[in-house]
Amino acid sequence: MSTHAKRERLLLADLLETAGPDAPTLCEGWTTRDLAAHVVVRERRPDAAGGILIKQLAPRLDRVMAEYTEKPYEELIQLIRTGPPRFSPFSLKPVDEASNIVEFYVHTEDVRRAQPDWSPRELDPVFQDALWSRLERTARLMGRGVPTGLVLRRPDGQTAVAHRGTPVVTVTGEPSELVLFSYGRQSAAKVDLDGDENAIAKLHETKQLGI
Repeated sequence: MSTHAKRERLLLADLLETAGPDAPTLCEGWTTRDLAAHVVVRERRPDAAGGILIKQLAPRLDRVMAEYTEKPYEELIQLIRTGPPRFSPFSLKPVDEASNIVEFYVHTEDVRRAQPDWSPRELDPVFQDALWSRLERTARLMGRGVPTGLVLRRPDGQTAVAHRGTPVVTVTGEPSELVLFSYGRQSAAKVDLDGDENAIAKLHETKQLGI
């Protein structure tokens, strides 16, 4: 596993363990147990994980998720720590980095920022650049359902166009915060929005950008 993805994986496992199975998360309707089951199913049950993106497969995903949420919580955490089985594509380092760096970062913050006493953590510039690189490649996908023009901007001025249109809303923040914003965690992301007030209001009403 790559350095970034592995670090976030282990941090997520530690946070889930500390929080316990019934703690809230930023994922609406999910406790930490539900989130842990999701992570395990995504990596270990490709026959069901397709339901995350394909509606026709959602019933199967729901059944498998229900099975995994019944497993001992400690077992779920251990499965997250040990990583995917050898036959999984996620066990390949390039796939792990491409698929999991954002996945584990977002879910780590789902646990952290659902707690009342959370505070932003310092992320090294290399990790921020890695998150930005992923966001640049997926911005158009994430912004496809946005009702306004949308530009994501780093403090240094680098931008990624998530959706072309008018009026335009510019969202400024560190790559880590822009990732959270783009993955539907608008209320928890530390970003600044600039643009038409009505457009900003519509953007806030968009429950989840892209996927």
